[in-house]
Amino acid sequence: MTLADVPAIAAIEAAATDFPWSEKSFEECIRSGHACQIYFTDTEPRIAYTIVQQILDETHLLNICVASSYQQQGYGTDIIKHVIEFAKRCKSVIVLLEVRSSNHRAQSLYHRAQFNEMAIRSNYYPAKKGREDAVLMGLMLLD
Repeated sequence: MTLADVPAIAAIEAAATDFPWSEKSFEECIRSGHACQIYFTDTEPRIAYTIVQQILDETHLLNICVASSYQQQGYGTDIIKHVIEFAKRCKSVIVLLEVRSSNHRAQSLYHRAQFNEMAIRSNYYPAKKGREDAVLMGLMLLD
């Protein structure tokens, strides 16, 4: 992902979520050196993206989004596998992420990829009425 991709990526995010990241947030991730990846098909230049932060021996999945018209087609599963392989190449011992407590579809995806629930982060996300908890999930990477 480059700065030139940010408007298109922000549009995917805005269409897929009620509380999208701003273009500035994506720009800051790129400038900070996070692993910002775009996923595409033979016909579409941008159908999904991930933002991953590497901290010592931990990989943090900060954001993942598949464009609404491409959801429920297996792309999320493939992308999670890619993130896990990236973490292994970085010699991480764990992949961590937060997911909204109401986002059961995403939680199911992470469970299928062998992530486990580790904790609840109370009032972590903005919600239509106040705040919403996040489920902290992790995947231990063993040799």
